[in-house]
Amino acid sequence: MMYKFVFCVLLFSLSAINSLHASPYQSVVDNFKHEFEQKLAKSKVPGGALVVVDGDRIIGLNTYGKRRKGGSEKIDKDTVFRLASVSKTFAGALASMLVHEHKLSWQQPINTYIPTFSLQDLQASQSITLGHIVGQSTGLMPNSYDNLINANVKFDKILPKFTELSPICNPGVCYSYQNVAFSFIEQAIEQQSGHSYAELLNQRIFAPLEMNTASIGFDAFNQLDNRAEPHVKTRLGFRKVTVRDNYYQLAPAAGVNASISDLAKWLMANMGQFPAVIPKTIIEDITTPGVRTTKELRRREWRSYLDDAHYGKGWRIYEFEGEALIYHAGWVSGYVAEIAYSPKLKLGMAMLLNGESRVIAELGAEFWHRVFNQHKQNQQLKQS
Repeated sequence: MMYKFVFCVLLFSLSAINSLHASPYQSVVDNFKHEFEQKLAKSKVPGGALVVVDGDRIIGLNTYGKRRKGGSEKIDKDTVFRLASVSKTFAGALASMLVHEHKLSWQQPINTYIPTFSLQDLQASQSITLGHIVGQSTGLMPNSYDNLINANVKFDKILPKFTELSPICNPGVCYSYQNVAFSFIEQAIEQQSGHSYAELLNQRIFAPLEMNTASIGFDAFNQLDNRAEPHVKTRLGFRKVTVRDNYYQLAPAAGVNASISDLAKWLMANMGQFPAVIPKTIIEDITTPGVRTTKELRRREWRSYLDDAHYGKGWRIYEFEGEALIYHAGWVSGYVAEIAYSPKLKLGMAMLLNGESRVIAELGAEFWHRVFNQHKQNQQLKQS
């Protein structure tokens, strides 16, 4: 009887401890995990993965479907996807590290590192700085020469073509999203660090955060056994396609591969849980609002929630129903990705899909609406 009593007391104590450490958003997360799976099934997306992080804890993780449509291998927490433009969040952090170590400066002209870069107006090109490159405020026509990347034209053939362009505004004045120009930061990082971009990213971010499945580039992705294959949507449903290497040549813009487990660690680091890797000063730097991004306010799935939107340095900064939300999405042939966190709530969420579908945007907007609504309810309960 005594053992039974002690056992019951122990269970009660463990229950009390768990309740003390339970996330106030656990019910929202549990419901969302089910909805994530249901909506992917309804949309017939081949597979996906979801993670939700509260501080330094994973409070929700769900994997769905197959690595390849019609295949037998299921997606798990370590299945690697292409991150597409979520890669920009890594580039922003890495560049900011070098800035804070006085190896780079946001005010340095990009011509310091790419002397051959020029626009029609030479003076205009000399005014574009590293800060403008990472802050998406170069003044160039949006998505300059993405069409050539899509056509698999090599980077060294594209660079001279910038001499044909005139800016649409002065640098630092207007928002103009770039992939090719954003990746100019690679040359600056490599020249000042003495390492390749991939080496430095591994040394400074992947290895210390134990992002063990993360990598850079086409070859690294194709060498993996546990990888999600890409699928595009057609009138007859999702169709598997081959992995293309075109955007991989823009490593800072779209070159990172990672699993949902890796993104959990990346979220934690950006929420301040690993200050030895990503110090507070870096987080503040890359999430300081820069140019306003009014186009984001018209996003179909998000427009009813967004009050304002800016670009930082590799991250988007949203005002979502009055709350700050740090965000980025990514799309590259056959994959979509989304990552976001609330600096106030220390809550983060990421999704990865191996099929092109707008359902990811719908899910993301709905998740954060529920989270911030729950936060308001929690605050009201405290005050009552």
